[in-house]
Amino acid sequence: MAETGTALLEARGIAKYFGAITALDDVNFHVDHGEVLGVVGDNGAGKSTLMKILSGLYQPSKGELIFDGRPVHFSSPKDARGKGIEMVYQDFALAGNMPIYENIYMGREPGRRLGPLTIIDHKKAREMAQSHLDNLHIHVKSVSQNTEDLSGGQRQAVAIARATAFDAQLVIMDEPTAALAIKEVGKVLDLIKRLKDHGVAVIVISHRMDDIFYCCDRVMALYQGANFAESQLKDTSRNEVIGWIMGTKGHTESLAHDRLN
Repeated sequence: MAETGTALLEARGIAKYFGAITALDDVNFHVDHGEVLGVVGDNGAGKSTLMKILSGLYQPSKGELIFDGRPVHFSSPKDARGKGIEMVYQDFALAGNMPIYENIYMGREPGRRLGPLTIIDHKKAREMAQSHLDNLHIHVKSVSQNTEDLSGGQRQAVAIARATAFDAQLVIMDEPTAALAIKEVGKVLDLIKRLKDHGVAVIVISHRMDDIFYCCDRVMALYQGANFAESQLKDTSRNEVIGWIMGTKGHTESLAHDRLN
């Protein structure tokens, strides 16, 4: 496993403009090897924009990215994937009418090249998929079943398996439990913690404080497109982090939001 405490990916002075709108303003960010980082903020705080920059979907208007100590420029998600950075979106982006193993290796199937074509080795793909799922403790009836037949939690697990099938060093997850039944949330959060055990760094964007405090090592908050606060989880509290989301510091009182849960 990679040594923790060493920056894997840094963002320095990141700004992002969409015409006259400033989505991010001088944002600094880092995630360490093998760290699970929670990123919080209200709607419009800039969370998704920052993650899309880190994953190569957007390019920053200003600032630089540092990966393993070296400046990098991602002109596309393919560039980011080449460094081992994968993003799992809230809608999973799976092909429901295709089996699990094909979803995991879609576009990167094992097989034999024949000119511009690849003759896919389906037997090897099934074996590779089963081994990978076993390694992550993901249980399904068969890797040949279609993903449309899976529960929400299983589909999320398959999306995570796909993101980590090719030596991922960092996986970014956008609201990974938002669409899940309560009984499935814990399984996905445990899977996130297992990724850390395999040396994979994880960024979790979530509005759910229970998720953040269950699986993350550190939390950072964005407010109106800028850095607001961050802390190791052991040094903060749910109420303080909720205060950060609202743009206040030193907040320790219980909120009506909490009393209703």
